[in-house]
Amino acid sequence: MAQAEKTLNDLFLEVLKDMYSAEKQILRALPKMSKVSESEELARAFEKHREETEGQIERIEQVFEMMDKPARAKTCEAMKGIVQEANEVAQEFKSSEALDACLIAAAQTVEHYEITRYGTLKSWATQLGLDDAAKLLDRSLEEEKKTDKLLTQFAEQQANAKAA
Repeated sequence: MAQAEKTLNDLFLEVLKDMYSAEKQILRALPKMSKVSESEELARAFEKHREETEGQIERIEQVFEMMDKPARAKTCEAMKGIVQEANEVAQEFKSSEALDACLIAAAQTVEHYEITRYGTLKSWATQLGLDDAAKLLDRSLEEEKKTDKLLTQFAEQQANAKAA
């Protein structure tokens, strides 16, 4: 028996499951990043982003609901690797002047991954005529871009100079 042809809809669902896993992994990682951060301001930024991440998870759940599919995560191996690498580097730079620069770099790696994923999902949702889903995904995409911009500013204005 031949395997049924996979469609853009199938791909959309696979990547949505992947993103659901990624966001849940990030939700667990952010409090740790906040706790080890040398800067109060950076710690607060990580806490704020944790709250945004909760909202992003809820939006993904809404997209599953719109598609009459159960909200199921499929382990995002990419995010697992990014988080693992961030933990290793943070351990290596613990108690150093470069720790916050290290945490920001790790957080931006996460943000850039999320920006590509949300951008792709939004595009596919539009293509599939899932306009309400596209709007939800766009909200998350814009939050990720904003967080990335804030992290860049913080790095350039404080963390990088301190690390030098």
